[in-house]
Amino acid sequence: MTDTRQVLRVANVSARILALAIVGVVTFIADWPGRTAIAVEIVAFTTTAVLMAAASLVELSTATRERYAFLLPYLLGTITVLCATVAAAVPSADALIYLSVIAMISAGTNLRLSVGWILVVLGTAGTEAAGLPQDASPWITVQFPCLLLLGLLLGFNRGAHRVAAEQAAALLARSEELRKEQALVATLDERARIAREIHDVLAHSLGALAVNIQVAQAALTDQHDVSRAVDVLGQARRMATDGLTETRRAVQALRGEIPPLADGLVVLSSDHQRRHGARVLVEVTGQPRELSPDARLAIARVAQEALVNSAKHAPHQPVEIRLAYADRATSLVVSNRLDGAGTPQPGFGTVDGGYGLAGMRERLLLLDGTLSAGRTGTQWVVVAKVPQ
Repeated sequence: MTDTRQVLRVANVSARILALAIVGVVTFIADWPGRTAIAVEIVAFTTTAVLMAAASLVELSTATRERYAFLLPYLLGTITVLCATVAAAVPSADALIYLSVIAMISAGTNLRLSVGWILVVLGTAGTEAAGLPQDASPWITVQFPCLLLLGLLLGFNRGAHRVAAEQAAALLARSEELRKEQALVATLDERARIAREIHDVLAHSLGALAVNIQVAQAALTDQHDVSRAVDVLGQARRMATDGLTETRRAVQALRGEIPPLADGLVVLSSDHQRRHGARVLVEVTGQPRELSPDARLAIARVAQEALVNSAKHAPHQPVEIRLAYADRATSLVVSNRLDGAGTPQPGFGTVDGGYGLAGMRERLLLLDGTLSAGRTGTQWVVVAKVPQ
């Protein structure tokens, strides 16, 4: 944008030099009206050329314009009044009025509109003061001021377009910065989602693995059942392998490549029943609808965490999973019977009692969802909800 602006300024200066040359040729090839008039023409043209060069230097770069902008009204005003007055007084120099118009265009572009109006008034006053005593033609007394006004309006319109172009360029640059910032935020969000998903997968896998190791240890130490311990350790090995596989699938799940929620819950219940020998009932109510990948993952992870806790704290107890599609929310309820007298085991008393459920709660909060866990009679109930 800066290079384009500089090119336009150079082109503007070049156009002024060309206009100055044309006006000079037209003025000095006309009939010589007399020595006095010739002297006036030469002085006016030379002075205008010097002043126009000074104004062009001020406008040539941003640095000089900011530093010497206070000179522009005086330079352009002098050009306007001088050329308009001489053009009205000396008939052979009427081409000088076009230099006044060029000055007015520059004033309209670079100065406040109020200052431009002042210059128009001064140029008109000079024209009338020099033309009326000599019975100048209407071309001079009427049309010269109209040309000055036209130059001001053209310059103002040009300045408005330039300001609009600069604002558009600034907005475009800001938009590009915002796009880059959004891309960075999206990248960071994706990394956070991947890290959270991998954490949850590993937490689920390691939690289930710990349960199997405890069972194997009990089979060896309490029951002295080596075959049972070997079988459970084999299951633990398979679970570790499945955990690694599920970790590799986590990124695919983040991209939405996951099965329907109800099908996923059926798979989870089948795995839990096969591994822990506990009956799991899955029930779906309401009209199923498509949920976002994050919502589906969050509900599936809550079900996984609840099943792991059930195997850990209430082994062999039946589990019920109910998925309900309501008008404004989708809810998951996982309930299982409590061991013994109905008192939860240590570490299972609240949602924050285990890092797994706490992580699930944080994940649901990101989706404006909720998670609760607690005892209802002889049942331990985990309830997760996400908005529609």
